[in-house]
Amino acid sequence: MPNRLATAVSPYLRSHADNPVDWQQWGPDPFAEAVRRQAPVLISIGYSTCHWCHVMARETFSDPVLAGYLNENFVAVKVDREEYPDVDSSYLASAGAFTEQLGWPLTIFATPEGKTFFAGTYFPPVPVQGRPSFRQVLDAVLDAWTQRRTEVDSNAAQIATALAAQGSQKPGPLPRADDFAAIVSELTTYEDGEFAGFGGAPKFPVATVIGMLLDRETVGDARAGALARRMLTAMADSELRDPVEGGFFRYAVRRDWTEPHYERMLYDNALLLSAYARIDRVDIADGIASFLLTVMRLPSGGFASAQDSESTVDGARVEGGYYALDAEARAGQVPPALDEKVLTGWNGLAIEALATSGSRLGRQHWIDAARETAEYLSAGFAATGTLPRARIGQLESSARPTLEDYGMLAAGLVAVALATGEADYATRARDIVDASLSAAAPDSQSPFGVPGGADPVLTGHGLALAVDPSEGAYPSGLSAISAAALALHRLSGEGKYLAAATRAMELLAPLAVQRPISFGAALGVMSALDAGARQLVVVTGSGADASADVTALARRWDRSGSVVSVVNPEQAASLADAGFELYEGRSTRDGLATAYLCEDFVCQLPVTDAESLAALLA
Repeated sequence: MPNRLATAVSPYLRSHADNPVDWQQWGPDPFAEAVRRQAPVLISIGYSTCHWCHVMARETFSDPVLAGYLNENFVAVKVDREEYPDVDSSYLASAGAFTEQLGWPLTIFATPEGKTFFAGTYFPPVPVQGRPSFRQVLDAVLDAWTQRRTEVDSNAAQIATALAAQGSQKPGPLPRADDFAAIVSELTTYEDGEFAGFGGAPKFPVATVIGMLLDRETVGDARAGALARRMLTAMADSELRDPVEGGFFRYAVRRDWTEPHYERMLYDNALLLSAYARIDRVDIADGIASFLLTVMRLPSGGFASAQDSESTVDGARVEGGYYALDAEARAGQVPPALDEKVLTGWNGLAIEALATSGSRLGRQHWIDAARETAEYLSAGFAATGTLPRARIGQLESSARPTLEDYGMLAAGLVAVALATGEADYATRARDIVDASLSAAAPDSQSPFGVPGGADPVLTGHGLALAVDPSEGAYPSGLSAISAAALALHRLSGEGKYLAAATRAMELLAPLAVQRPISFGAALGVMSALDAGARQLVVVTGSGADASADVTALARRWDRSGSVVSVVNPEQAASLADAGFELYEGRSTRDGLATAYLCEDFVCQLPVTDAESLAALLA
């Protein structure tokens, strides 16, 4: 039996390479084999730090008897959901027809045309508490496939049709101030009055919603800020944060934030870094940044996607045991493994967090790290016109990039440009967003598309979602690219970026207003659209002390819909020459740091001292 997973980019796939199951990687080949054999396809979707994925691998996929039965009757495909988020989204949507308890491992049974006819999540090796064993599921699926094939094909076709309908969104009006007040009121009803945070157990950070609440605080909603701050304070003081290495775990099993699920995700920590920096919890922000730069940073300059929950402590493999140790004791143990897969999108979140937080808190080494990672990820775009979805070292995944890769990296590049004053990063961000605008199909609801198109297997089977609105723990691709486009509008004055962001958010608005807990990032973009464009440019002068006072004040200004840029005169000229209208005519007055506060590119008279700038910002 060939080992098709041994050379995979994904550590999750490689962890299954020694299974007796004849796993294949996602692509056209397994479906072609299924057509030849007229066999159903098992699509098993998980990720490297997924606890129950590990459990099912040990209990079920390592069983040679079960594997033999599976290999004889099915074509088995293993998918890393982080490597192929569009595949995961499509099949997660179809699985909703069979179970409300969606999660991972996601177990899909599909026709040779890729259409789902049965789905579930974790299945144990023996029946437990009403849950059938995996062998019982295989028997039932095979019986339906061989005895009721016409019914199976009909049901699969109906689910595929319903899935296609889900990808079509009816646009609606963007929320305004009154709508946001109602959204904050609704979110307040979800708050755990005793332990803070949303809902009961399990309890997640929901960092995108925290970010949106902080946005609303900056435009006058004190309730929104208080709700976010209560949650951030509770998490900072809880077991969800590792006090030794500074990072946050993915979620807590109990509503009082105890019993963490110990994997640590890049996206959570990037988004939480931004949040804690915004509320000036410097101690917590320093800890998160230290975790990112010392634990998650790879020699390549990219960031690992996650750190496992399990490790070997004193010879025994345990979940969370490493984190129960102090710093001295940890030094003698093997730390939990990193998923060293470098995801372009998630790295874009880290770039943005380090650049914006480093600028606000005066941490130059964070900005330097953001710049280095930005170089690593974006350097090849000009030559290829596309981005990689995932890579490990020099090995690049065959997975197509998704909209989140374009949006998150572009937003990160804009953040680096604002933090450093270097025009090249703003230009790269513009090129990436322009490529996405050009890739949108003429008949598409979305103004943004993915250069090169969506995953070819999904597209060939008619399963690619035209618009994927789903977001939760981190921004959707549509939210991310809209945020980047809106930032570019604030710098350039180009109306196409504002129009595209507005149109994209109108697609998400009906869903976001209805379910705000699930659309924090989208609502954050909508808040920026509602707040309007405010721009603050400081051109530094030769008077170091005065410049320091003005620039420090500027870098800490935070308002939904705003951009803050500190540049020297040469950088201002370079940005203006590159087509960023905000910098036209920006110069110093009398050699002093000079601040320009603008609204929709109409600027007030410049000021040269911190007291006058504070009065303007107030």
